[in-house]
Amino acid sequence: MTDAIRYEKGQDNIVVLTIDMPGQNANTMNAVYREAMGKTVARLEAEKDSIAGVIITSAKKTFFAGGDLNELIKVRKADANDFYQMILRIKGQLRRLESLGKPVVAAINGAALGGGWEICLACHHRIALDSSSVQLGLPEVTLGLLPGGGGVVRMVRILGLEKAFPYLLEGKKVRPQDALKAGLIHDIAANADEMLAKARAWIAANPAAVQPWDVKGYKIPGGTPSSPNVAQMLAIAPSVLRDKTKGCFPAPEKIMCAAVEGAQVDFDTAQIIEARYFTELTTEQVAKNMIGTFWFQLNEINAGGSRPKGPAPHVTQKVGVLGAGMMGAGIAYVSALAGIDVVLKDLSVEAAEKGKSYSVKLLEQKVARGQMSAEKRDGILARIKATDNDADFAGCDLIIEAVFEDRELKAKVTAAAERNALSDAVIASNTSTLPISGLAKAVQKQDKFIGLHFFSPVDKMPLVEIIKGEHTSDETLARGFDYVLQIQKTPIVVTDSRGFFTSRVFGTFTNEGVAMLGEGVNAAMIETEARKAGMPVGPLAISDEVSMSLMTHIRAQTIKDLQAEGKAIAQHPAFAVIDLMVNEFKRPGKAANGGFYDYPANGKKQLWPELKARFEKPDAQISQEDVRDRILFIQAIETVRCVEEGVLLSTADANIGSVFGIGFAAWTGGALQFINQYGLQDFVARAQYLAEQYGERFEPPALLLEKAAKGQRF
Repeated sequence: MTDAIRYEKGQDNIVVLTIDMPGQNANTMNAVYREAMGKTVARLEAEKDSIAGVIITSAKKTFFAGGDLNELIKVRKADANDFYQMILRIKGQLRRLESLGKPVVAAINGAALGGGWEICLACHHRIALDSSSVQLGLPEVTLGLLPGGGGVVRMVRILGLEKAFPYLLEGKKVRPQDALKAGLIHDIAANADEMLAKARAWIAANPAAVQPWDVKGYKIPGGTPSSPNVAQMLAIAPSVLRDKTKGCFPAPEKIMCAAVEGAQVDFDTAQIIEARYFTELTTEQVAKNMIGTFWFQLNEINAGGSRPKGPAPHVTQKVGVLGAGMMGAGIAYVSALAGIDVVLKDLSVEAAEKGKSYSVKLLEQKVARGQMSAEKRDGILARIKATDNDADFAGCDLIIEAVFEDRELKAKVTAAAERNALSDAVIASNTSTLPISGLAKAVQKQDKFIGLHFFSPVDKMPLVEIIKGEHTSDETLARGFDYVLQIQKTPIVVTDSRGFFTSRVFGTFTNEGVAMLGEGVNAAMIETEARKAGMPVGPLAISDEVSMSLMTHIRAQTIKDLQAEGKAIAQHPAFAVIDLMVNEFKRPGKAANGGFYDYPANGKKQLWPELKARFEKPDAQISQEDVRDRILFIQAIETVRCVEEGVLLSTADANIGSVFGIGFAAWTGGALQFINQYGLQDFVARAQYLAEQYGERFEPPALLLEKAAKGQRF
């Protein structure tokens, strides 16, 4: 018998199957698993008469991680039939296990996600270790896939369509206590011994266990798609889903199809429907884009791919935050949450306390939802000291400046903080646009200066852009990287330049939308097509959020800086529109209650009706495809320029940074992967067409032309 699944029969005739894939940290559904499970099930069937029951557990820290993504990312259209047959074999093994005629119990000793949870679903009884490290669920949708090992079919049959949808369509994951309440597991245990004892006791008490769907007269909870209440829900569900996916993400739509169609037929036919949809998704490009970026590249970054290799790991003990506005308050919150002491400074104690109250509000919500105890909340809040005094920075090993985008102000506050912090403290700026090497001149030790660019709101946005200045040492960069991981964010590393990577690319997105408006293109079409391209919000809406007065302020600072260097700013057709909105129409954005949108006190925002009269030209309308491509192509082209100039140092940083930092269309897998999946030569041709029609900013950079000519990818 293979070592991948250990088969041990005890005195009580209960067989314990321990999954332990050789040479892997986690168990996955690869070829070794498939062979081992095939042999194991065949042996159980052969020895059935001498077996009282089966317990499945794992020798790893996690129970089972799911499908083998190394395999899945390589499946091509030509492999569809072989892949489909293999999926049916995996399903067949689990089906034989649950219809063995003997009780089968899952003893879930660690996280069981994806294929791991599907193995648990094929057991008659599920007991989980009551530990915060145990998560259960089906996150396949987040990688562009669907649960292909029976997950859709069994979840619908356990919970009913409506209750299964959040797990299937959103990849909702739950801890053991919540899984117990939801009816996904039957019991919890304090430790492994108790879990196995409970499993044995359940087997002894239920010798004739069968799955609910194998009992005569079984009905799906809540009813089938033809039941009136379910039919009513399903009448609107697809349009609600389409409104979320904008047609960019095939996985949620295919999951809904597999769930609804599978609920109308018998179990085995439902399994075939699920396998067909799974095969279709696995062979398509979107899943490959998402697996490549959100699994392989994200793991590469979080494992320290962009971190200098030399310096030893560093744990930040005390952080000083300059400025208690939205950004500073958010940075203080995520730092305190991670167990770091925080000094939050502003011009007055009142302003600093106001910044601290942001943490109070977020933590109160956690307590109210039962996610945190009052004691834990109080402990976190005790870590944040609100002050107006620089002397309180004593003992800080990291200072983060988060004041207004003004070079003189930033210089003044960082110099004062540096004098009071530890002598080897790292000094960081949260600037989104000002070059780090210039800001570093304000401090004594420029090798200790770095950019840590957070995104708003800090508590929700997963990315931090780390900017390496001209003099930033490897040790400082490593410490910045370690801090970002410590606060459970994803770090990308870029080198210094105006706007760095994310702000530069984000600027091309907003400017392109505004420029189209200036050309006379219909505003609603610009916003709709941006969302249909996969952007979370339209460029006009996001310009209002950022505020056009801030955009003009940043532009003025840039002009001033470039003049000092004897350079001029590149003109963009969006500037004239922004100046009109701010200076003539006095509509700088959402904070001023009016920008491209109106913001009624008790209603939904809507586009400012005057845009039609002031900007729109009936003869200036362009195709929907051109609107979408202008929005995606301009960002991808600017990303290539960042690679060409050495601002970006890795493809992983580019892809993760573009999606997590600026909301670049997630279905593409990121800005560089968008070019890869489009095909470099086709991308160049389309970019040249856009340049002829809409301006030279779409001209493909030299690096792109060179890679396309050599048949290379990013």
